[in-house]
Amino acid sequence: MMNKKGNIKKPDFFIVGAPRCGTTSMIRYLGQHPDVFIPNKELHFFDNDVHYDKKLTEKEYLEYFSKAKDEKRVGEKSPSYLRSKRAASEIRRFCPRAKIIIQVRNPVDMLYSWHGHVYRSGYEDIVDFEEALAAEEDRKRGSRIPKHARIPEHLFYSEIPLYTEQINRYVDAFGWNQIHIIVFDDLVNNTPKVYRDVLRFLEVDDQFTPDFKVYNPTKQLKSLIVRDLMRDSWVKRVAKVLLPDTAFRLIKQMLTHPRPPMDKHVRKRLQEQFAPEVKRLSKLLGRDLTHWCKD
Repeated sequence: MMNKKGNIKKPDFFIVGAPRCGTTSMIRYLGQHPDVFIPNKELHFFDNDVHYDKKLTEKEYLEYFSKAKDEKRVGEKSPSYLRSKRAASEIRRFCPRAKIIIQVRNPVDMLYSWHGHVYRSGYEDIVDFEEALAAEEDRKRGSRIPKHARIPEHLFYSEIPLYTEQINRYVDAFGWNQIHIIVFDDLVNNTPKVYRDVLRFLEVDDQFTPDFKVYNPTKQLKSLIVRDLMRDSWVKRVAKVLLPDTAFRLIKQMLTHPRPPMDKHVRKRLQEQFAPEVKRLSKLLGRDLTHWCKD
């Protein structure tokens, strides 16, 4: 757990979310950089208030960074850190000089993508997006919780993209100088520039160019049976033993297809719902994002 100089390697930058905003792509791009070490796994060490799986001990947590050598930066990504009310202060205690990367996206598109993700994962059992949104109040009262939804708050859709309040927790903890914001639109439209900006923020060589493959796109499963089989941990373990990684990924791709566009009436309603939040975010970031709420 030490580099050549005998120092224990601890993460000093964190991609804290939001979910479905390109965070997976960003860690894959950063993971290719020779000056950066980042595990390809969400560790959820600082967010027990929104992620209820067994908490790692600090020793277990640091073990994920044991393969780091003399990279200039060591980091991790857990998108639930942004929504957590505790993570910002806990990261601050752990590493006061940490650099924080926050990625945001049009709340309407983010929610549609998130619903598809939790449905494919088996945590959501309502395939219709509008119906799933309508179930939120029942779920807050403890009813209509899917059998496999270990974390019911993941289905409280209206609370997930409240970026302004979430970002302000990190501003209060770290100040703007230690925070870098990425808007998903920019990542899509000019990936190399956004990546170089991140490298400059992390103070590593900004001339390195990774393979800019798109990771974790929104897909829809073709079969509920397939979804349940893919979610079954025993089936997945057997498949990964019997099949090479490339074959396993290919089969998953064959069993999915691009998700259809959101219903225009649902989109319009959500645009109206999140318009005040988008205005607050625009003011916070000093950037007009109100086009997110227009057709």
